[in-house]
Amino acid sequence: MKNSAIIVNTGGGYNNVTLGHREAVAPRAGEIKVRLHANSLNYHDFAVVSGMWGPTEPRIPMADGAGVVLEVGEGVTEFSVGDHVVSTFFPTWLAGEPLVEGFATTPGDGVDGYAREVVTAMANAFTLAPKGWSHIEASTLTTAALTAWRALMSDDALKPGDTVLIQGTGGVSIFALQFAKMAGATVIATSSKDEKLERLKSFGADHLINYKKTPQWGNVVREITNHQGVDHVIEVGGPATLEQSMTAARIGGHISVIGILTGLGGEISIVSALIKQLRLQGVLVGNRTQQQEMIKAINANNMRPVIDKVFALENIVEAFRYQETNQHFGKICLEM
Repeated sequence: MKNSAIIVNTGGGYNNVTLGHREAVAPRAGEIKVRLHANSLNYHDFAVVSGMWGPTEPRIPMADGAGVVLEVGEGVTEFSVGDHVVSTFFPTWLAGEPLVEGFATTPGDGVDGYAREVVTAMANAFTLAPKGWSHIEASTLTTAALTAWRALMSDDALKPGDTVLIQGTGGVSIFALQFAKMAGATVIATSSKDEKLERLKSFGADHLINYKKTPQWGNVVREITNHQGVDHVIEVGGPATLEQSMTAARIGGHISVIGILTGLGGEISIVSALIKQLRLQGVLVGNRTQQQEMIKAINANNMRPVIDKVFALENIVEAFRYQETNQHFGKICLEM
């Protein structure tokens, strides 16, 4: 259907997801019109669609969108008709230190997102996609990839020879593995399934830990690192894993607090943080300049994302139900 769009009605919930239409007007000055071809799923999108953080008014979901420029408005010089582009998570945060609190400007949450065929938006809402990538591949970058890139490269300046701990096999963790290996780092990976650990090994993970079999995995990480601890932790679990991450980190180590997969709150050992002088950094994706820098690195290193499964746009609820099973390895995507 022309200009079809997925609509999450007020409050969210799978029963409140419908197929509708949204007109895409001609671009005004500073805007571009994009034919979208793909989205990718993230936990934040799940929270909106499932009703965990349901919208207060009908909303087009999905922050990650990739497609082709159809038209450019007056004054737009960065893009041309036919360019392949990918969306930005914070269209108003162009560079520098964090400027945005919350999701009021985030597509798919505070404003309409990219689960639609055509969109007209400010040029800053997109960047060029990596060269040679499909739209499905490009759609994985906006949230998961940029979060991993910022955590390792912008907030902590990862160096060759550093050690990185990743948790699980979701999009952020696998991108962190890929970026860490790109930079020459050693990677320790955790998962609850041995078969997933073997797949992580095939992507370059140097050491593997099954956290179901080894609940005190922080001590194992210290043993692997000659009792020094890792330089950087990609903390996606939240309250139930943070204590082990703090055990695993070196003195002065950097922990990127990214996910809430195990809940929204819990106790934290302040004494451990003080004694080890840890740096806990909350990470909420990144800015447009960081996305452009990440894509330059991807182009230079011929990197490709890990895609688990692709669903048709109209099967968005089925895609999120699949995400809930936690069977996926890498990114789940939608295709228009």
